[in-house]
Amino acid sequence: MITTIENKNLSVKIDSLGAQLNSISLNGREYLWQGDPKWWPRRAPVLFPIVGSLRGGQAESAAGTCRMGRHGLARNLEHKILRQTAEAVTYELTSTADTLEQYPYDFRLCMSYRITAPGTLENRFAVTNTGKHPMPFVVGGHPAFQVPAGQAEGEAFEDYELRFTKKMTCTSPVLVGKDGLLDFTNQIPVLHNASILPLSHRLFDHDALVFEQVPNNTITLIGRKSEHGVRVDFPGFDYLGIWSAAGDAPFVALEPWTGCSTATDEDNCFEHKRGMRSLAPGETAEYAFSISVF
Repeated sequence: MITTIENKNLSVKIDSLGAQLNSISLNGREYLWQGDPKWWPRRAPVLFPIVGSLRGGQAESAAGTCRMGRHGLARNLEHKILRQTAEAVTYELTSTADTLEQYPYDFRLCMSYRITAPGTLENRFAVTNTGKHPMPFVVGGHPAFQVPAGQAEGEAFEDYELRFTKKMTCTSPVLVGKDGLLDFTNQIPVLHNASILPLSHRLFDHDALVFEQVPNNTITLIGRKSEHGVRVDFPGFDYLGIWSAAGDAPFVALEPWTGCSTATDEDNCFEHKRGMRSLAPGETAEYAFSISVF
């Protein structure tokens, strides 16, 4: 079921299947990728309780074996609406016998979407451990945006750039193997003492870029001609994934993560994955990032 929240300028649609964003439209201009299956049929999956992949699709935890596909289980399940206003909606997903077969922990995940300014949407995760044992997990967003942004005319993918708030020197680990594990011993140079990364399809020849500790936890996608674009602010998220599909896809995903895919130097213990958080029984953790379109 598709639900709409809106104000005078911004209209946002959310799909209860996966509680994923379906549309972000500012003054009638669409910014969110619309899921063309030629390149990628999804739009903005919710990632929980893992980001990326497990080695061989599974890992051992204190509660038993975790068996999940890429990016976890939340993106493939129906979420129910808890509450809704004109400018906000909250969805709920709780553990079931089926989820316990994949992820042996009882949980409650609430995804909230709230318009906070004329062109800004807050995306909030609230994760609660409803079980009796400490619960390891990570969360992440995966919103993809059309390029050109906002249906701007007369621009190409290469007319866009990614801007950071400070100059930085950074590399990205390579994704390897059929599972897409991260090899932190094999790093691709991406930026050297620069704050602007020109967008090109060749950036994604090795799949996604993965950055740690992005300055001020902010990234902006902007067109040099139209100056249409998207800013994502993600305090509390230690990783940022940047991705576009093979075949010169006309979108780029800007993905705040609290953790990342299994790395080649990690063992198969679920709790040992980079960025893994642990919730005590009854405890709730919240993480939020915002999307501003212009």
